[in-house]
Parts: sequence; structure tokens; C-alpha cells
Amino acid sequence: MQSIVTLLEQAQQAAPSLRQLNDAQRQELLNELAEVLQQKTTEIMAANQLDLDKMPDADPKKDRLLLNGARIRGLAASLKDIARLPDPANVLVLERHLDNGLLVQKKTVPLGVVGVIYESRPNVTVDVAALCIRSGNVCVLRGGTDALHTNTILVSIIQSLLEKYHTDKNAVTLMPPDRALVADMLTAVQYIDIIIPRGSQQLIDFVRANSKVPVIETGAGVCHTYVEKSADLEQAANIVTNAKVSRPSVCNALDTVLVDEAVAPEFLQLLAPKLAAYKVDVYAEPLAFQLLQQAGYPHLHQAAPEDFGREFLDLKCSVKVVPGPDAALEHIQKYSSKHSEAIVSRDPIVSERFMNTVDAAAVYVNASTRFTDGGVFGLGAEIGISTQKLHARGPFALEKLVTEKWFVYGSGQVRE
Repeated sequence: MQSIVTLLEQAQQAAPSLRQLNDAQRQELLNELAEVLQQKTTEIMAANQLDLDKMPDADPKKDRLLLNGARIRGLAASLKDIARLPDPANVLVLERHLDNGLLVQKKTVPLGVVGVIYESRPNVTVDVAALCIRSGNVCVLRGGTDALHTNTILVSIIQSLLEKYHTDKNAVTLMPPDRALVADMLTAVQYIDIIIPRGSQQLIDFVRANSKVPVIETGAGVCHTYVEKSADLEQAANIVTNAKVSRPSVCNALDTVLVDEAVAPEFLQLLAPKLAAYKVDVYAEPLAFQLLQQAGYPHLHQAAPEDFGREFLDLKCSVKVVPGPDAALEHIQKYSSKHSEAIVSRDPIVSERFMNTVDAAAVYVNASTRFTDGGVFGLGAEIGISTQKLHARGPFALEKLVTEKWFVYGSGQVRE
């Protein structure tokens, strides 16, 4: 691990410097960073273009890689949102005066050094750095080679601002993108307190299988929408279309549509032109295939077994007709990645059963799964969507970047 040990040591040693910033100073730093990012939009976009030029236009990850003026403004707005949120550290959770005179307190404290391994999303660089600065955590970032130029300029901007605030710039450290070094991060138990993988299922599985550092998974999204027989079908068609096409390369985008057989002919007739307008490739099981064929759907394919439980991350989805809620719940139980699941229904009993039965980080009634997002949920931003159940679930954001610590105050007590 000699190749990155110096970087890891420097990051760990930056923790005291970062925590010397008081709450107001951290807020001020993030607000100033928001302004600087906008001032440097041209330089950021130029670096981003160098990365974009290396990626084929047909690659669905290209949309994730893109940073344009609107997205940089969005990052700046997110920084200001994070600055406005309360510091999750140093919160008194519990206080007790024991019979022996001891004062016992439990408080929240920063996790320490947070390592994040991610792929083609340079916005993650800014989001993670901001969340960690706000909560007093050092972050060690390992972005993909796809975004190297963009990540480098973003971290350079952040580090310059840290130095302006008399803080060790290594509180935000960018690791080399060499894939061989990922394994070194995963075994760096003396330097990194927690690892968070954000990206493909392949990346997440690799980190889970090989990390000696504790892992919080931000899982892949295999997201379903079930159109129940009582649904407003026009509303359902709009929800499904939005969930699939508004930004198909992200984890909260729809992957599979389940349609109640009682309304399948009418619903698929409504849905077909909406998806066709975006040239969505539809992989349909036999009955859905027949109905979409009758509707004249032009981008239709026979579904293979692997088209269910698949995260498409593209303008592609699978469709299946089911006999009712039981079959829909059974399908979701089998194929869901436990990210985001939705039902479109006007039956409150069926909807409530769906909400209580489905095992996922976020469940929806009559809304698009595209809303599963830290910013949308009022958390400022997120490191990712956690699909596990320990420590954090759903948008893994500022409030969860802490652990607990016991503070015990005595006056000479000894235990008998």
C-alpha cells in the first residue's frame, strides 16, 4: 500500500484542522464555495469536456458525466442548502446523572475519515466534500478515470478554499484513479473509518466482498412501478413515462412496469405513444408483448429472464402483465434491489398494503420513483441511496455522517 499510504496519512492528519472550524465558519465556507463554482463555470466545463471527449456518445454514462452551466448552478444551490442545515455532530442524544454521581452523556460525533468510491458522476465530488465538511468529516475520494479531469479541478477548487480558511487542504483528498489502488483503500483500516461505494452493482459487490473497512452500501436501483386495476390510467402513463425517461441513467429511474391484467390492454395503449416518443426499448413478456404489438409499438423486444431484476440505466425497460397485487408483490420481492418501488392506485387499502409490504428504502403511491433524492427530501444532498438497513437507509446524507460517543464526567469515582 506504499503507493497511496502518504495520501491516506495526510488525510487522516487533516481531521483536527477541519474540526477547528466552528459551525458558522463551515457554513460560510460552503456558501463561498457555491459562489466560486459558479465563477469558475467556464474552467470546470472545459475540464469536463476533456472527459466527455473520451466517452462515446452512445454510452449511457455520458449523461452522468456531463457538467453544464445548469448543473453547476444546481451544485451551487445544493451547497447553500447544505450550509443551511444544522450540524449533525455534537448533538446531545442522552444525559443521565447516575446514583454514584457520574454524569453520563451520549453525543453525536463525526464518523472520521470517509472513503467514497464512485464512477462517472463528478457531482458526487462536490456533494460528498460539502457533506463531509459540514459534518466535520475528512473525505477520501476515488472517482473513476472517466471523470478524472473534472474531479481534479473540482477538488483543486475545494482545497484552495480550505486553505483560505486556514484548514488542511487534505481534509478533501482525491485518490489516483488506478483501479489497482481500490483494493488498497478497502484494506486501509488504520486510515479510513468507513467506505461507501456508489455506482454499478459490480462495483458494490466488489467492495462488499473485499473490504476490511466497514461498508455502507449505496445500492443499485432496480425500480418497479405497479399499475393496479383501480389506477387513473392517464396519470399512471405519465408517472411511468417520467420515471423512465426524465433521466434514465440514474439509480431512481424505472426499470420494470408491472400492469394489472384487468387494465393492461387500455393502459399499454395509452403508454405506448408516450414511450415511443423517447424511443424506449421495451422488453416485454408474452402477454405484454402481444398487447404492445397490437398497439403498434415500434421498439419492442421479447423479454428474456434476465430482463427482470435488471438495472437498465438507459432508455430501456421491461414490462410484465400480472394477475393482481399478490403477483406484483411477489415479483417485486423476487427482483427488487430494495431501492425505490411505486404503486399507482386509487384503492387506499391496496395502496397501504403495498406500502407496508414492499421491502425498499422508499415506497411511493401515485408518484414517480425519480423523487428518491437527498436534495428533494430536504437533506441538502446525498452521498447515495443506501439499500441496506444498518446505520442508514434511503438517501445517505448529512444527518447520517455521524456516530455516537459517550462522555462520562466524574469526581473521583472508582468501581467496586
